[in-house]
Amino acid sequence: MSDAQPSFVHRNLPRLLLEAREAVMLHTRPSLREHGLSDQQWRVLRVLGEHAGDPAGVETGRVAREALLLGPSLTGVLTRMERDGLISRARCPQDARRTVVRATRAGLKLVATLSETIEAHYAWMEAQLGKAQLAKLYTLLDQVIALEAPVSDELPEEENP
Repeated sequence: MSDAQPSFVHRNLPRLLLEAREAVMLHTRPSLREHGLSDQQWRVLRVLGEHAGDPAGVETGRVAREALLLGPSLTGVLTRMERDGLISRARCPQDARRTVVRATRAGLKLVATLSETIEAHYAWMEAQLGKAQLAKLYTLLDQVIALEAPVSDELPEEENP
């Protein structure tokens, strides 16, 4: 067994990204908890709020992808949110094997309330970093995500026949 220390040249990017996420969430979590929401429930509500104009609702696979939740976790989150009156679920009219989700009036009201607090924090970050730096951060993060995204010729699972 060798006693040689690993020779890392670069900083630990995954850890830095997690630390940055946690630093941002320190400002968001108290508001979420005040309204009885977990981080995962908020991510689902945010996705549904962003797609609130879609009369067909949002297919659960899309919610899972955009909220960064695995299917089994999403099922539990949606069950609790439905119980709490924040979302409704229904079978997709075009394909009964699929489920679509919508935020209820109460869920959308919560999105509107929380978005004020969250947008105020983003405005503070923009004031601290500068508009150009924050825009650069968003661009760099988008580039890292695109760079690391798996390349696939297959259709996403929800679109496969």
